[in-house]
This record gives sequence, structure tokens and C-alpha cells, in this order.
Amino acid sequence: MKIFTGTDIGLMRSENQDRIEHVIVNEITAFVVLCDGMGGENAGSAASEAAVEVIVDRFSKVYRRDLSDDTVKNMMITALTTANSVILDESYSDPEKKGMGTTCVAALQRGLKLHVVSAGDSRAYRINKEISQITRDHSVVMQKFEKGEITREQMRSHPQRNFITKALGIPFEPDPDYFELELEKDDVVLLCSDGLSTYVDESVIFDIAKKHRGDELIKKLIEAALDNGGKDNITIGLLYYDDPNEPEDDINPELSSM
Repeated sequence: MKIFTGTDIGLMRSENQDRIEHVIVNEITAFVVLCDGMGGENAGSAASEAAVEVIVDRFSKVYRRDLSDDTVKNMMITALTTANSVILDESYSDPEKKGMGTTCVAALQRGLKLHVVSAGDSRAYRINKEISQITRDHSVVMQKFEKGEITREQMRSHPQRNFITKALGIPFEPDPDYFELELEKDDVVLLCSDGLSTYVDESVIFDIAKKHRGDELIKKLIEAALDNGGKDNITIGLLYYDDPNEPEDDINPELSSM
């Protein structure tokens, strides 16, 4: 497995409230979590940072090679619900962080099996001969689009485009979505905050992904978002499956025995 990540503050924000972290477990297993914080001052950053820390910690403690797919599903959903509780507790104990929250998308790939959980409008895509969105946006504009009230193009400029319907940091179970799918060897899995998806159309993401890989792909996608306005933080994660017989230089030695 190979993972690449990158983030940019964008052109309008005073701070970057996105967080992304990854773990390479062994030659065929990797995990990425991406969170986009919400809240004034440092609250959004605190929420996304807490979520990433809790989720990665739970994964690192629970994951083993022999876990069934159902157990992986439960592990990932439980990690998000635990993060939700941690963020809530922090927001209740600190008045300056009241109402803070974060979106979250996390992906675990082992071999060609992909597990994804999400809450909010941060996305996961599958890219090969075409691009397809794995996750479903939990947002007011997505609800309106699915009801036929607005077009996909109108979603981009709708005054409620930033209103999300699920997140971590809410006073009830976040009920994250879960997706499980079989990949093909040449598939690329792309995770991103809405700082990319709002400013770069899927067709453009696909065209750029056909020409570039790894860090260069992240650089080109961030440039495209900035060229199109780039008013939000932009964060991207990429997962590539490699032949396990090839040497892997960046395996995390602390987790390689999992």
C-alpha cells in the first residue's frame, strides 16, 4: 500500500481546520482518516484534531489481520461514535468550544477490499476508468437535489450549501454511513474535504488523476481548487494498492505485526 496526503489553508481562511492522518499497517493494509472542523476561533481545529486522534488510536488498538469484515465495520463505526462523544464532552466543558464539530471520512483498505465510513460532506471517490463517489453527502443541498428541488449545478452556489445534516460533535448518535466494496488493482481511492469538491468538478478531478499520481496529483488538485476560488481549506488523501511482493519502505514498524 502507498498513501499520499496533502492540505492547504486556501485563499480566504485564517487557519486550517482540516486534519488528516494515516497509518500503513503492512504491505497490503492502510488506514486514512480526514476531518474538516467547524466552529469559531480554534474550536473547529480542536474538533477535527480530537476526532482524528480518537479514531486513529482506536484503530491502532483494535485492528488485527484476522478481523472479519463485520468486525472491521463495527470498529470503524464505533471509532466515529466514540470521537463524537469526546468532542461533545470537550464542547460542554469549555464555553469557547460550544457547538464545535467536524465532518469525517475514514477509509481502511486491506488488499483489494475497501471499508469506508463517513459523516458530513467530506468525500471518498473511486478512480479508475471513471470516477465515482463512494460516499453520500450529508447536507441540506444534497437532500434538495435528491428531491428534485435543485440541480447539481445549483448545489454549488446555493445559500445553504454549507449546511450539513450529520457530523461528529452532535448531541446524539452521529449514525455514520458505511460502505464496503471490492476494488480492482489499478483503482485509486481519493478522500477529500469539501475545499476540493466544492471548487473542482468531478470530471476535472478525473482528468487530472489520469495524468498524475501521488504527491504530484495532490499538488495539481490543490492548484485547481485555488484557481477556481479556493475559499476553503483543501485536504486530500490518496490510497494506492501495490503488489505485496514489491518492497515497501514506509511500513510503520510499530504496526507491521498487526
